[in-house]
Amino acid sequence: MYLKERYGKQALIAGASEGIGAEFSLYLAKAGINLVLIARGKEKLESFASFLEENYHIKVQPVSCDLSDNDSVNYLTTVLGNGRTDILVYNAALSYIGPFEADTDEHMNRIMQANMITPLNLVKRIGGEMAAKGRGAIILMSSLAGLQGSGFLSSYASTKAFNRILAESLWYEWKDRGVDVIACCAGATSTENYIKTNPGKPGFLAPRVTTPREVVKECFRYLGKRPSFIAGTGNRIAGMFMQRILPRRLAVKIMGDNTRKIYRI
Repeated sequence: MYLKERYGKQALIAGASEGIGAEFSLYLAKAGINLVLIARGKEKLESFASFLEENYHIKVQPVSCDLSDNDSVNYLTTVLGNGRTDILVYNAALSYIGPFEADTDEHMNRIMQANMITPLNLVKRIGGEMAAKGRGAIILMSSLAGLQGSGFLSSYASTKAFNRILAESLWYEWKDRGVDVIACCAGATSTENYIKTNPGKPGFLAPRVTTPREVVKECFRYLGKRPSFIAGTGNRIAGMFMQRILPRRLAVKIMGDNTRKIYRI
């Protein structure tokens, strides 16, 4: 694959042990790229790292770390030392589904830390090094929820809007310095975490649930070509209506109504 030749031989994936993060790990492992995998669950992470090493003959370093900890970036810097990162994928995220005031202050702050502050700090450190050396790639996971107000997903949606704007801004700043930056705006995806939320049946016109593999394949198709993209044909059609055709007020209402329905709020 072209990835190793274009960007380098080492990738760091945050939120790597399941779902979209695990699919990113598999995709890059197949390309012969060595991996640093970050997730909270140590046992599952180490098992997955061993699987990748044995099957794809690459070097994999599992790092158990809670990215909602405000010292997580300093910890990672210490653990990784002077190791170079050529591709950064930030997939880790926390969420809360329900009325805004019902979440605890502590959990809300952890959402902000894991979804927004930690990736910002990682991108600053790692992306700055990429720009200095003249090549690299950064993928930040965003969400359809972050394209407009999303009732009952308020904290999560706002952090995902932040990630999209950050990626698009850096796409412009670093595109002539050899660093490709992209925001991947995913809709409902059949990950373990999504299934655990026990969603009900969406509306008749709601896009189908995509698979992690579909999201990742599209992401690498558009990396270096667009500052952001919406994963899945159905999601792109829905996004076009929500962003370009419907009044903003109606788009926000549709998002809130849909969330209320599938989570029985």
